[in-house]
Amino acid sequence: MGRRSILIATGWVATAAVALLIGLGAIRLVGESITGTPGGVRGEAEIERALASPEPVPTGTTSATSAGPVAPSASSGVRRVFATDGGTAVAECGAGGVRLVSWAPGQGYRVRDVDRGPDDDVEVTFEGPSGKHELKVRCIGSEPVAVADD
Repeated sequence: MGRRSILIATGWVATAAVALLIGLGAIRLVGESITGTPGGVRGEAEIERALASPEPVPTGTTSATSAGPVAPSASSGVRRVFATDGGTAVAECGAGGVRLVSWAPGQGYRVRDVDRGPDDDVEVTFEGPSGKHELKVRCIGSEPVAVADD
């Protein structure tokens, strides 16, 4: 190998190393937007804890849900998130009774039936690979609670 071939090979390796370092630096700067989930991947137990605890709901805002736009009213009460194997739903108690604020089927499931209220009780039925999963909610005091289907 001649001197010229060694210089070309060395230059090529140096260029590849610089390109690799620039690429890694860019990925590190952009980070989570490339890799997906902010804060890393969440485990099943962490997701269940997050779904089980109600989040504070800001008043005077409108949010879009699978049930359509929802504007909290002055009579809005406590909101809770309920989860089944078929999907999740958010319910709240108010002057007219309990109502479903939103609902979303789980992966592989679809919403089969919804009674959104307000009424004495509301329910949503998810249907998928493992059958039907019904969620029925009623107000006990001023708090929504999941109850067995009558």
